[in-house]
Amino acid sequence: MSNLSETEKDPEAEPEEPPAPTSGEPASDNGKSVAALDAASSGGTADATPTSTSRAADTAVTAGATGHSAEDKPGDGSGAQPGDAKPDDAEASAKTDAAKTDDAEASAKTDAAKTDDAKANSAKADDAKAAGGDGAGEAAEGAKRVSLVKADPFGSFAPVPEVVPGRGRRVATRVGNAVGEFLGHEWTMAAIGSVLLAAFMTWPTLKHPGTTIPQDTADPTLQAWQMAWGGHILTTDPTQLWNANAFFPSKYSYAFSDTLLGYAPAGMIGSGPVAALVRYNVMYVLIFALAFFGAYVLARQLGAKPTGAIVAGAAFAYAPWRLGQAGHLHVLSVGGIALALAMLARGHGFSLRDGYQPDKRRWGWVLAGWLVAAWQISLGFGIGIPFVYALLLIVVATAVSWGYRHVRKWAVTRPFGWKLFFANLGGGTVFAAVGALMAYPYLQVLKDHPYARRSEELVGLFSPPLKGFFIAPPESWLWDEAYAGARATLTWAPEMALLPGFFLYGLAFAGLFVSTWRLKHRLWMLVGVVASVALAMGTNGPGKGEFGYLALYRALPGFDGIRTSGRLVVWTTLFLGLLAAGAVSAFAERAVELFADRTQSEPGDRAGFLPRMATLIPVMLVLFEGAHKTPHPVVPNTPIAMSSVQGPLMVLPSHELFDMNVMLWSTDGFPKIVNGGSGFTPMDQQELRLTMQQFPDAQTVALLRERRIRTVVVVRSQALGTAYERAIDAPIDGLGLTRTEQGDVVLYKVEDS
Repeated sequence: MSNLSETEKDPEAEPEEPPAPTSGEPASDNGKSVAALDAASSGGTADATPTSTSRAADTAVTAGATGHSAEDKPGDGSGAQPGDAKPDDAEASAKTDAAKTDDAEASAKTDAAKTDDAKANSAKADDAKAAGGDGAGEAAEGAKRVSLVKADPFGSFAPVPEVVPGRGRRVATRVGNAVGEFLGHEWTMAAIGSVLLAAFMTWPTLKHPGTTIPQDTADPTLQAWQMAWGGHILTTDPTQLWNANAFFPSKYSYAFSDTLLGYAPAGMIGSGPVAALVRYNVMYVLIFALAFFGAYVLARQLGAKPTGAIVAGAAFAYAPWRLGQAGHLHVLSVGGIALALAMLARGHGFSLRDGYQPDKRRWGWVLAGWLVAAWQISLGFGIGIPFVYALLLIVVATAVSWGYRHVRKWAVTRPFGWKLFFANLGGGTVFAAVGALMAYPYLQVLKDHPYARRSEELVGLFSPPLKGFFIAPPESWLWDEAYAGARATLTWAPEMALLPGFFLYGLAFAGLFVSTWRLKHRLWMLVGVVASVALAMGTNGPGKGEFGYLALYRALPGFDGIRTSGRLVVWTTLFLGLLAAGAVSAFAERAVELFADRTQSEPGDRAGFLPRMATLIPVMLVLFEGAHKTPHPVVPNTPIAMSSVQGPLMVLPSHELFDMNVMLWSTDGFPKIVNGGSGFTPMDQQELRLTMQQFPDAQTVALLRERRIRTVVVVRSQALGTAYERAIDAPIDGLGLTRTEQGDVVLYKVEDS
């Protein structure tokens, strides 16, 4: 024959042989009928359906593969003989080969439901039409319609194209998520809540921060000057930090009392007396917030529930005894103690509930804890020195305990790690260095003024009796009147009314029996309470202090610089707060469990919200007992002359309390002033005060020239009725003085001799 099969054209091709049709079944190729092509070849009227058209094309392929056309098939019932198609064999064979090739491609695309089926089906329809027959044309049209329907059948269900955000939007999203996570963190919420609570509990401190001050206008104005001086001198001449402008010409005058040096960064903001007042009032609120926050995180780190930790924070920050110390910012600044202990415990992976967990060690927290501890002692040694020895005791006890357990249980690995070791070494070194640098000027003060050392008699004068721990100060809103008579029996009520709180006592007592802490931990806390009370009693302690405070006073460096032993009540309050936190945590757990049993719910469900809220009642009781009625007097206005006078100068009248106001006034430019008030009075200052009661006269003017004092400022309203009253209008002829008046101020200039 003239036509070749596919195998003959391509020897490597392996066409699939269709099975021979059986009786009663149409011949097919891959299940396709040849009826439509037979009808087209014979000019019949077969249905022009897509299926019949496809089958016709497939039949043409089959015929070409065997070397015969459809007309050559015998017994097809058409009446045509094989010899009738011979003149057209070449043309038919060529068309059949083309149809075969196109149909092979069309069949593959039809099975895959591709969009180009229409083209393949059109080719098959053209082949059928070439073979003859109007039915083939109709079949081709049907094939086109079906192929259009089959194109992309799932297109209407395609997903919406994903919108890829731009770089700015991605950055904003990440920042927003980070901010949201930060604001929602427990520590962030605790910090914000601490500040809001402090603003409420200390109100109206922030009502008029530029004109009023808590408690009185003596010590608070001194401390406002201390913060201002620290910020001023560190930004101008840090080498003169300890030689302050007050107490001229004494050296190391900044160390005449606790310095609050740690607040110097705040002192860099603003200048002048008004800024100093605002700064003081803001810091006054923040120290209560820090005390609450520090005790809260310490209790949480040790294992207390949030409600129990809130009780500990409230007790530590708002204990009634603290109301009596409203004028002593350095005594109220104890938040760093609790915060440093919390950081150190967290860094060492330690808690009371879980013990030592080496996998939770974090050297960064350890280093941060030591830095906070160093900052705490920079606020003053009155609270700082006992803290130093408490840390030393904790370090020694922890090292001995860890070493003993490590050696005793050889099979139990108790890793410590070099990172933790060097963090403690480095942090401890910084802590010791800050303590030494702070101690140096105080040692110099004791060298120049040995009478500044606290004697045992002075310690005894301020030592509180045991009943003082059950007497509230007059600033307590709840207990003032109830304990007025009891306070009258105290020799120095401001330092002896040391009530930590009756509600706190009750909660701590309950914590000895029902607590989230283990029994041994509760007993150690009880020991801490008893020991701190015994030490705080000073010479009224066991053996009149011989077995307590006086033993430390004589043995440990620094204790002889502490005037009031009663301030050790800070540690009493902390131990009581932790005992109370354990009790309230246990109450909270039990309340949630009982509620879950009654409501058949899980303890962690929202259904436990109500019993948790009920456990806030102890918190409210502790805060209620800490409500105050602290006065907020108006601070005397700064004389206009203070902004322009030439120093060194002296302001009259001069005595300890009024001189503290003068120190505040001097924050406008910080001229050198003779005036100053502190924990002790330098002897040369006291002599000058007595001599200046005769001012103006020849002797006083000569003394002023000798000490290089250029100006004397007399505040008329303050001098009236005092020993300095004659300085208002006494004659000055021949004394080498010039006098001018500026409002309430009489200003004297000392002329050169």
